[in-house]
Amino acid sequence: MSPRVLVLSGPNLAALGSREPEIYGTLTLVELESQVVGEGERLGLDVTCRQTDDEAELVGWLHEAAAAGWDVVLNPAAFTHYSYAVGDACAHLVGVGSRLVEVHLSNPAARETFRHTSVVGRSATGTIAGFGAGSYLLALRALAD
Repeated sequence: MSPRVLVLSGPNLAALGSREPEIYGTLTLVELESQVVGEGERLGLDVTCRQTDDEAELVGWLHEAAAAGWDVVLNPAAFTHYSYAVGDACAHLVGVGSRLVEVHLSNPAARETFRHTSVVGRSATGTIAGFGAGSYLLALRALAD
């Protein structure tokens, strides 16, 4: 059986393609998820993609992954900078032995100062940022290695 990976996208990412395309690109979330699932198949991973604007739902998914022993690729979006609940759920995930790759389409370190802090990064196995949709694909490759 292929290793299971949850690819989780946080708030406002359903608006990809139309929301600030100069920063986030023109690829829609559906198109991004199609690329991600295809890359997962190529790498022998069983990939499930989910997106939510709801912090509690995202926390629940992280706990679901922790209980099942799944690895996670997470773009926490705005939750990156202030959601201690998401940060704590990520710590739990890694604490039980799953791997977590934090991803960002843009490079938060090159943007506004408030974006420089990640409450997720302290628990992440690794962080990949600034490569657009490629950030997700690089994360899958890292987990497959």
